[in-house]
Amino acid sequence: MKRHREDVLVQHTVQVECIPDGSLMELRAGTLAQLTQALGSSFTLVVHGQLVRLKGADAAAIGKTPPASVVLPDKIELKDLKDLLWQTLATCYDPEIPVNIVELGLIYGCELEAMDDGKMHVLIDMSLTAPGCGMGESIAEEVCDKVLALPLVGEITVNLVFDPPWDRSRMSEAAQLTLGL
Repeated sequence: MKRHREDVLVQHTVQVECIPDGSLMELRAGTLAQLTQALGSSFTLVVHGQLVRLKGADAAAIGKTPPASVVLPDKIELKDLKDLLWQTLATCYDPEIPVNIVELGLIYGCELEAMDDGKMHVLIDMSLTAPGCGMGESIAEEVCDKVLALPLVGEITVNLVFDPPWDRSRMSEAAQLTLGL
């Protein structure tokens, strides 16, 4: 699979996450980087040979606009929430793989529980492509932020699970085609 890289210049100092360990790093203004992926709500860059993840909210640091979020209907009914949850989860990406976490087969379960205030508690079981992936917490935080922004959602719990272990058989056919498998 051919990947396109776009040179970008860091316009102001910004904090990024190193891939794959998730440690934080500061990119200074004037740093040259290559944009390798702009999917979901983040950007993946290569800086001096290091892959890093830039949050979409910091897009201006590389002269980009923040990615669009999920378009929410004016009114949502409880029966529509599950579909909206799956649509939202499909906007989350592993920063190293140009396929969303739903198509990758990383979402093992998504359940709703009613809360006393009429809102819903969302319970998500999610895995990673590798148990030692340092980006797991970052991906889980993105899932939490996006799901909590949905109407009718009051709480969310994301459980990182590794049983059964993830393997390629969990990927959708579309994901396998995208990755050339």
